Amino acid sequence: MEKLQSVPTLIDIQESHEAIIQMVERTPVMKCKSLNDMSGARLFFKCENFQKVGAFKMRGASNALLRLTEEERKLGVTTHSSGNHAQAVALSAKLLRMPAYIVMPVNAPKIKMRATAGYGAEIIPCEATLASRETTLEAVRARTGAAFVHPFDNYDVIAGQATAAKELFDDVKELDAILAPIGGGGLMSGTALVSRYLSPKTKVYGAEPSAVDDAFRSLRAGRIETNATTDTIADGLRTNLSEKTFGILQEHLDDIFTVSEEAIVEAMRLVWERMKIIIEPSCAVPLAAVLQNKEVFAGKRVGIILSGGNVDLEDLPFGKVL
Repeated sequence: MEKLQSVPTLIDIQESHEAIIQMVERTPVMKCKSLNDMSGARLFFKCENFQKVGAFKMRGASNALLRLTEEERKLGVTTHSSGNHAQAVALSAKLLRMPAYIVMPVNAPKIKMRATAGYGAEIIPCEATLASRETTLEAVRARTGAAFVHPFDNYDVIAGQATAAKELFDDVKELDAILAPIGGGGLMSGTALVSRYLSPKTKVYGAEPSAVDDAFRSLRAGRIETNATTDTIADGLRTNLSEKTFGILQEHLDDIFTVSEEAIVEAMRLVWERMKIIIEPSCAVPLAAVLQNKEVFAGKRVGIILSGGNVDLEDLPFGKVL
């Protein structure tokens, strides 16, 4: 397969799905009567918290690495990430027997840093700023010659992330709405594209923490906005949109809901308690949006991408004052 140079088509997404089957899990779709009762909707949860590395990121990373040339694979791969993408690139590289060099900010969750190192990647620390990530990454590329796989500003990654929603639409028919969390926008872009291709009547909604609502503001302003802070419990959603993801969301997203930190923790707790499964804070944002906007989803069949389940069990948010 060659690298994608433009917005992924349905054929691109289908080919990506066939290619990554060897490297990812087909995750289950779960239901929960008590959450249906609370929301007034019929909810279908695509459980990417059961994916390899504990997050949907395995889909995009494996697709991007499979599209590297043999010469590129010899030199290895590099990226910058605070966690789930780092783990996904590291494991994908291990499975494909190629070196991986991962730039991680010093404030990345320790559980994600340990997992990334456990997959055999070399971790290069940087300061917790985008500028530091980029300069450190360039130094790594100059030293190693490794190919850079961006966490979301990459059409191969977006096509891989789209396969989660593709599987959901394969398994559940006639969804009235589908939601995913928005950080850099890779998962949301892939979800929006496959929704338009396979189920154009389905409403496509994003969900974002109010504390880092750059996507919400960007779509209303018609230009990319950035966040002044990264102060949210949803560590996977602290990044800003890119040109590629912004363009896709501008065309295909119906709306974005923002939710408070308290609502995120409450939704996360509900899933732990009622569904008996582990999800991370970023993953809880779409459910929080549904519960805060019941009038939008009442009586509807609603798909929710549960994006991941990587949490530090020694630093759980339940009972804390945010």
